Amino acid sequence: MPSTRTAAKTSSNLIDLEVPIERAFLIAVDTGAEDGWNAEDSLAELANLALTAGAEVVGAEWQNRRHVDPHWYVGKGKAEDLVAAKSETGFDLLVADDELSPTQQKTLEDLVKTKVIDRSRLILDIFAQHARTHEGRLQVELAQLEYQLPRLTKLWTHLSRTQGGIGSRGPGESQLETDRRIIRDRIKKMKERVDDVRKARETASRGRDRRLMPTVGIVGYTNSGKSTLLNSLVGSTVTLAEDKLFATLDPTSRQVRLGDGQTAILTDTVGFIHKLPHQLVDAFRATLEEVNRADVLIEVVDVADAHATEHRATVQAVLDELGAGDKPRLVAWNKADLLASAASDRAGEAPAVAGTVMVSALTGFGLDTLRLELSALLATLWEDVDVRLPYTAGELLARVRERGTIELDYGDRDVRVHGRVAPALAAELRGRTVDGSTELPS
Repeated sequence: MPSTRTAAKTSSNLIDLEVPIERAFLIAVDTGAEDGWNAEDSLAELANLALTAGAEVVGAEWQNRRHVDPHWYVGKGKAEDLVAAKSETGFDLLVADDELSPTQQKTLEDLVKTKVIDRSRLILDIFAQHARTHEGRLQVELAQLEYQLPRLTKLWTHLSRTQGGIGSRGPGESQLETDRRIIRDRIKKMKERVDDVRKARETASRGRDRRLMPTVGIVGYTNSGKSTLLNSLVGSTVTLAEDKLFATLDPTSRQVRLGDGQTAILTDTVGFIHKLPHQLVDAFRATLEEVNRADVLIEVVDVADAHATEHRATVQAVLDELGAGDKPRLVAWNKADLLASAASDRAGEAPAVAGTVMVSALTGFGLDTLRLELSALLATLWEDVDVRLPYTAGELLARVRERGTIELDYGDRDVRVHGRVAPALAAELRGRTVDGSTELPS
């Protein structure tokens, strides 16, 4: 990967300012504790994360152990081998596949004399690069602060007091304590601002509820094609879709036409990943609560990925943590164009099997089926109604026609409405009957 260059003009010449690309070496421990994942596969994903962050991967090593070493992460012998690996590859960044304790990080840094980070810190860095909105930047900063707080000790070993020497001795606050207090105060303020984001989202959600539109959350593993799917369903580019991990951080909501004349609000959310840092789940909870507020979910799965099963398990684990693991769901097996030539060059129909649809968000294959299946899934949540409304309820009748599967029988003095509608709309219909009565008898 070429180095990034910028140029600064002076009165006489151009000065090239070269920013060297970091050379990353990756390490992992395979304890055999994770079904479907081995160290080699996890390191391959870690390499993609490093590339996304802008590093050049120059090597990788892993070790089979029953447990990670509490002092070295890998065993002491394997850690000492890293010194030779540094001489051979010239790496200036060591990346561990698991979250390191402050002790493990400091021990490795002292040994290899170079910067050491872990998977969590790498993901946080990618999030910091990709956050575009004020909301996204707030949540990333909160996650970074919470990650940094327990790791302050090694930063200040050269200072025991804020000041030193004659005239300054005493029980004053140490530099470490000062920094901890500053960061805790900052975390408190950031949490308050993120809470304001959450309240704003709740207000927007209530506005959507008043419009009685069903809501659909798009979830899935990072780089599974969620943003491309939203763009294809909407029919225009409304969110960034790139072949990169975590290309989209900021949720995007758009109105989409479904089958049977239905309209729904679809929201694209941040992708999940194996070993997702808990700081990110906590910090992005205000955003991820869009998943909880959704009526149903579309789970997007990369059908061509060898670890699709493991990816689904990761998504399920995060949804369970958010309290949305049992929400009604439609599974979209995406990137069908990579498997079937029939889906590679044209849109078309795809069979739906047991709540799943094979689609290609890139070519449009299966999207009509996806719309119909999503409409049918939403309809299962609806309620039967059979009421009479006065002709003066014209606005309500218009919304019923647009957002329900109903029949209208026009009488001399009122309109009979019978069919299936969303629960909120059913409640409104029952409150507007001609004489205040409930549904008509069967």
